[in-house]
Amino acid sequence: MHSCLAIQLITALLLFAGSVQAVELKQASLLGSYDWRNNADWFGGFSAVHISESGQSMIAVINRATLVRARIERDRDTISDIQILDQWPILSSKGRVLKGRAGDSEGIAVAPDGSYYVSFEGVHRVAHYAAPGANARVLPRPREFLNMELNGSFEALAIDEEGRLYTLTEKARTIRGDIPVYRWDGTNWSAPFVLPPRGKFLPVAADFGPDGRFYVLERGVAFIGFRSRLRRRVISDDVPKAEETLFETDTGTHDNLEGLSVWRDQEGQLRATMVSDDNFLSLQRTEVVEYLLPD
Repeated sequence: MHSCLAIQLITALLLFAGSVQAVELKQASLLGSYDWRNNADWFGGFSAVHISESGQSMIAVINRATLVRARIERDRDTISDIQILDQWPILSSKGRVLKGRAGDSEGIAVAPDGSYYVSFEGVHRVAHYAAPGANARVLPRPREFLNMELNGSFEALAIDEEGRLYTLTEKARTIRGDIPVYRWDGTNWSAPFVLPPRGKFLPVAADFGPDGRFYVLERGVAFIGFRSRLRRRVISDDVPKAEETLFETDTGTHDNLEGLSVWRDQEGQLRATMVSDDNFLSLQRTEVVEYLLPD
């Protein structure tokens, strides 16, 4: 009897160890953190990022209606330098420089033709731009967009392989308390699915990776700093499945991470690049963080 129990216990421990190992294999690993500095008055407040050219090119959004293009230099797996190449104001549909609430630009999604979309959370909307410096074409605003919290709507914006846009709210919730996800198919907005909240984290960025999965960066705020969490799901027939948590940091591990881009490096490995919003405060910093992701 005792030997039987011992065998059962050993078997259970082995199974548990195997399950723990399986979970660990799904965890992302930190590649590095780059402290991005610049003395320009407009520098700071980064809220979105898009990485291309196998990690060498960056387009970033500042939450004061500014678009930045930069070149990334690397030393093997880590960022060694970021060189700003251009910066442009994000304009209104009439070609005016956006200011105040109207200029609270938060998310970016780059279309296959090189044009891009920007989401805003001061005046809740999404706009299309044919090129940097072009006038906005504001997408229709359904009734659900009109009465959201002032600082709690569309920080996240992503585009899938079919060219459909997805945005989700930072704070606005459904009657049941879920996170609504809105989709623009080129003609209409719909709400194909919701995401369940997990703890006190709020969604601040999203991206569809080259693996087709839907990645969401979330933020938790504490008195002494920020926490970050990255999760991903498979979206199948408008149903989110196979939820995975790739990392969850302790308070203060990173600054206020708000932008996310998932891409493949030259070795074919999945990476997540994130940028922090320093809120234009000297106590914070603009941090560019990269994690290696499991396939």
